[in-house]
Amino acid sequence: MRSRSFIGTCLALVLYVVPPVAIAQSEGTSAAPSDGVSNPIAIIDQDRLLSGSRYGQRMGQEIEAAGAALVAENRRIEGQLTEEELRLTAQRANMDADAFRPLAEEFDARVESIRAAQEAKSRALQAQAEAARAAFFELVFPILVDLMRMRGAAVLMDNRAVLLSAEGIDITDAAIARIDREIEDGGDAPLIDLDGTTRLPPQTEGTAP
Repeated sequence: MRSRSFIGTCLALVLYVVPPVAIAQSEGTSAAPSDGVSNPIAIIDQDRLLSGSRYGQRMGQEIEAAGAALVAENRRIEGQLTEEELRLTAQRANMDADAFRPLAEEFDARVESIRAAQEAKSRALQAQAEAARAAFFELVFPILVDLMRMRGAAVLMDNRAVLLSAEGIDITDAAIARIDREIEDGGDAPLIDLDGTTRLPPQTEGTAP
């Protein structure tokens, strides 16, 4: 998915373009973590980063609400079309075939048009959800880079790609705490918008790349 594709690209940039040591030298700070233990690899749980942060939880709630609204709209439209179909069926008994045919064809064409429009809305919502997830990882990327730098890590891996790991190299909890503190829940603007716009809150001072 886009979010995973995006973060994978960003992590490659961390490894090959801005190694943690280089960042630390440019800022005049040590790349080693506060406990003095440095590990070249850090681990992140991307799913928990979404489900555990206030921003991610709010995004999930907005996606769920938008999906429920679309389901309710589909059911309402289905009910209206069913009633209209029953009325047409009742009219057919009192009309000759030539007079009824245009009515039936117009109804069928309208049903197909409505079905296509609703399917397009469903695809658009799915695309918006993917875009919102990608935007989330773009927004938290500077936080992940900073946590890697603080721990002296050069590689950030998804936990599902790791069979065994040493204690203390998973930075998910630390990342969630930073996200909640610096980004909070994303502000007042909706994160999912049915007009196709995914909004991002402004980056906080501590997360600028």
